[in-house]
Amino acid sequence: MPEPSHNGLIIVNTGDGKGKTTAALGTILRAWGRGMRPCVIQFLKSETGLWGEVLAARKLEIEWYRLGDGFTWKSKDIDESAEKARLAWALAQEKISSDLYDIILLDEFTYPLSYAWLNMADVVTWLKENKPGRLHLLITGRNAPPELVEMADLVTNMQAIRHPYDRGIPGQPGIEF
Repeated sequence: MPEPSHNGLIIVNTGDGKGKTTAALGTILRAWGRGMRPCVIQFLKSETGLWGEVLAARKLEIEWYRLGDGFTWKSKDIDESAEKARLAWALAQEKISSDLYDIILLDEFTYPLSYAWLNMADVVTWLKENKPGRLHLLITGRNAPPELVEMADLVTNMQAIRHPYDRGIPGQPGIEF
C-alpha cells in the first residue's frame, strides 16, 4: 500500500440528525477501496446485532468490533454499559497506538464521553500523545463535547429536519440497519 502523503485527520460527525455513522462508513468504504487498512469499533451497538453494515464488513473482511449492550437508555444495568464502554476504549487505544491501521472509526464514541464514563481530558491528552500522525480517526455520535470538537480537523453537524419515525414509519432494512 502506498504511504499516505498527508497527515491523519480527526473527523467528528455529530448532531441530532440521521447519517453520522452512515457517512463515516462511507469514508471507511472509500478508504478500503483505496487499499487503506480500516478498523471499526462500535461503542454502543450490541455484540449480537447483525446490521447490514456488519454483514458487508464481513464480506469485505474489514476488522469490526461491536462492544456495547445496545441503546443506553434501554440498559438494564447502566454500570455494565459504562464498563463495556471503558473496555471498548481500551481496545481503541490498543488499535490506535498499534500503527497497523490507516483509518479507525470510533462509532458512537461521543456517548461515553458525554455520559462521563470516560474522562474527556484524559481522552484528549491520550489522543494527542498517542495517535500516529498518519492515522485518520473518525468519531460519531450526538452531543460531541466541546473539547472533542476543538481538537478535530473536520466536524460535521447532522441536523434533523424530517425523519420517517416522526410519521410513524419504523426503521427499514438497508436504510436504518
